[in-house]
Amino acid sequence: MNITPFRYLLLCFILLFLYSCGVNDDKEPEFSGKSLLIKNAFIYNGTGEKRIFADVRIEGDLIKQIGSLDANENDIIWDANGLALAPGFIDPHSHHDTKLMKKRAPESALAQGITTIVSGLDGGASTFGDPFISIEHNFSVFEKTPAAINLAYFAPHDTYREIVMGDDFKRSATLDELDQMITMLRRDMEAGALGLSTGLEYEPSLYSNILEVIELAKVAAEYDGKYSSHIRSEDIKVIEAIDEVITIAREADIPANISHIKLAMYELHGDAPLVIEKLNNAREAGLNITADIYPYDGWKAPMAILMPSRNYEDREAAEYALNSIASPSSITITDYEGEPTYTGKTLEELALEKNIDPVDLMMELLQRAERDDLYERVIGRNIGEADIETFMKWPFTAITTDGGIDDSHPRGQGAFARVFTRYVRENKVISLSEAIRKMTSLPAGNLGITDRGLIKKGYAADLVLFDPSIIRDNATFENSLKYSSGISAVWVNGVLVWNNETATEARPGQIIRRQKINN
Repeated sequence: MNITPFRYLLLCFILLFLYSCGVNDDKEPEFSGKSLLIKNAFIYNGTGEKRIFADVRIEGDLIKQIGSLDANENDIIWDANGLALAPGFIDPHSHHDTKLMKKRAPESALAQGITTIVSGLDGGASTFGDPFISIEHNFSVFEKTPAAINLAYFAPHDTYREIVMGDDFKRSATLDELDQMITMLRRDMEAGALGLSTGLEYEPSLYSNILEVIELAKVAAEYDGKYSSHIRSEDIKVIEAIDEVITIAREADIPANISHIKLAMYELHGDAPLVIEKLNNAREAGLNITADIYPYDGWKAPMAILMPSRNYEDREAAEYALNSIASPSSITITDYEGEPTYTGKTLEELALEKNIDPVDLMMELLQRAERDDLYERVIGRNIGEADIETFMKWPFTAITTDGGIDDSHPRGQGAFARVFTRYVRENKVISLSEAIRKMTSLPAGNLGITDRGLIKKGYAADLVLFDPSIIRDNATFENSLKYSSGISAVWVNGVLVWNNETATEARPGQIIRRQKINN
């Protein structure tokens, strides 16, 4: 066969074209914009391993390279000057979303190095609009007006119960009501919720039975979701409540997390090792049981939880609560609707002011709140320090805030920084690398987030630059609105959102949806 010069040239062109296509397929796409090169940082990669001295290059919203890197013409240089560079901190149990659309660069979170918040916990989802519509609705509102931080959600059991059962919630759900809740759960899981959340110590879920929760957890498990629970009791019946979580995890075949683990009762102080033994036994039996914790000796919740039976005329139960669970001097009123002068006073102080026995006062306040449907909240400081340390050292306990923007509890402004201040630097309960792991890769793993929580090539460029020797929580129970200090810079999806103790104008936060894991 004779090949003419024209045919020869055409054949060469075709072969060259096919070759070039093959070569391009093997290459990563060219990045045409400016890249950020963070130089001279001590990198804590989030695994708990020892730090390394290296540079990090970010292209777009991803980590591109890690090592000893030379600058190129597209690099914007940021000299870390030997500060610690860590993955962005993930808050696995946050209520910062309640004000997020009004304060889209929340200093209370950014000053702690938090780059991702997870909400919908305690079984309740905040409403981006009133009433709650769906997780997808909240996502759509966020995407129209993004925040400086990332946002993820759990599907809220308590909210479903409120919608389905209304005021008639002091009972088990019917099969029809359960089906309605399952429909809402499927809708929200398909929208990308991370899993199912319950607040079993609170109304209305207080009145649910374990079978209701198991059936819902089974649905979440179908979507590779997780189960996160504010357990049914953190004081009198805490062991039974932990057993319930373990049962739900086993029966639904779902990873289960105990929210803000604690022993909030005087006679239980020192029993954390027994709880850890129970949790380890469950893990050895093949269950994926984890926990999160905030580093404070006080909780914030409705005063009503001090009366588990919710019988506010039961004086014997009220006496027991104030003698054995939390003393009047340890309970501070943060909210009591219609009575702003109560704010900041302990139950003991208010009782003295009113010349009334603290037991009678608590019963009166609870009866009135129930009768008139009043909003009330207290802080109770009855958690043992030794137990906090024991739970924090458990390898499967992540750090969380359980707090909100400009919260009346210091945890909203200080939890992550307080771990570095008190439990790393001062008391040496855990190492710096381990603290960072508990704020990054551990919560990411517990939540099923696969592209954040590590400084690793291809991961999202959520980063925190800080000085471990000076980072400090400044919020206290007496003055909760002081922000943390010591965070030099925070990047979310490769964009600078916090610089020299100040939020920037950038709002690069993204919605984090559940990522299906192939078994």
